[in-house]
Amino acid sequence: MVLALFQIIMILLNVLWWIIIVQAIMSWLIAFNVINTQNEVVRSIWIALDRLTQPIYRPIRKVMPDLGALDLSPMVVLLIIIILQTILPGLYSSMM
Repeated sequence: MVLALFQIIMILLNVLWWIIIVQAIMSWLIAFNVINTQNEVVRSIWIALDRLTQPIYRPIRKVMPDLGALDLSPMVVLLIIIILQTILPGLYSSMM
């Protein structure tokens, strides 16, 4: 049972990792006008990604200083994910 829980957590962390990466790449493509948010598909994907990540970014943005247009909260979340992915297998093995 515990193994299944750890595996689910690791899968969710991987999914979150890819959601953040896709959102970052998409934000660059929108900023450089490679893709346009006037397109309904692009806009709906962007809104969905934003709704998924904003609850995660919000507490980090409250703590971090405002750097203007530079938003480092996705990088902080990615670092936290890396730390969790490193710690969780060791924690599981120490429990067993």
